[in-house]
Amino acid sequence: MVDLTCDLGPLKLKNPVMTASGTFGYGREYHEYFDIAGLGAVVVKGIRMEPSAGNPTPRIAETAGGMLNAIGLQGPGVEKFLHGEEYMPFLRKTGATVIVNIWGKTLEEYGEVAARLDGVEGIAALEINISCPNVKHGGAAFGTDPKLAAAVVKLVRNSTRLPLITKLSPNVGNIAEFARVAEGSGSDIISLINTLTGMAIDVETRRPKLANMTGGLSGPAVKPVAVRMVYEASHAVSIPVIGMGGIMSGPDAVEFMLAGARAVAVGTATFVDPLAPMHVLEGIRDYLEKHGIGSVRELVGAMIR
Repeated sequence: MVDLTCDLGPLKLKNPVMTASGTFGYGREYHEYFDIAGLGAVVVKGIRMEPSAGNPTPRIAETAGGMLNAIGLQGPGVEKFLHGEEYMPFLRKTGATVIVNIWGKTLEEYGEVAARLDGVEGIAALEINISCPNVKHGGAAFGTDPKLAAAVVKLVRNSTRLPLITKLSPNVGNIAEFARVAEGSGSDIISLINTLTGMAIDVETRRPKLANMTGGLSGPAVKPVAVRMVYEASHAVSIPVIGMGGIMSGPDAVEFMLAGARAVAVGTATFVDPLAPMHVLEGIRDYLEKHGIGSVRELVGAMIR
């Protein structure tokens, strides 16, 4: 038997496989296929203070090796998430380890959401989505400005006692710099990558395939970029790293761990196969057994140069 337990500093998981926020909803649909409590953690779709309708349709476009999405962070808002039967009450019943992804249109909103979720039964950690535009600063994304990124992390850190994960944007020139900013501002863990900005055009209609024109690219096409950024970020900080971006199989997950990730998140793969997170977990276990490795922790940063 191999040891799959995962140590993320203040956050301990039964195994290193979690879901990527925005790709797994709030777990209810997938629980019909498998026991979601069997995963290391379920990271729910982003939550802000108020309900959000998201962007107009079309909001998804398939691409070679992946997909573009411009959902626009549609969500029920914090109060409905906490009290609506299909959200947090349902997740509590499953026994799943729950991580809540949070976002806001202003710096202050991030702090308000974090404070509202602090101490809620069943929430194991918060993940900050800093890829959102700051409406008070001309729409600049929090995650692409080091000062704004630092301000968000510091405010959320001061608003909650929960373990704090900062999800980094890949749309920057130096990912190591933003990893250090997150660590220095109080984040316990970092996760990466969020989606890469992309665009697709229908050549017959000559119109963008997304109503929003641009969207976030995810799936196997981004994996080499994600692995590189996880490697750079994990070597820039001492806090744990969660890797994601195009993971479709156990070997894909192992690749991220060899680059320095202690845990991984499965996202776009669940659109192809609802059981993908469990298949990834099984694949990691098979790899460890095949190579005679006793603990998944032995893979972390074990790439041979």
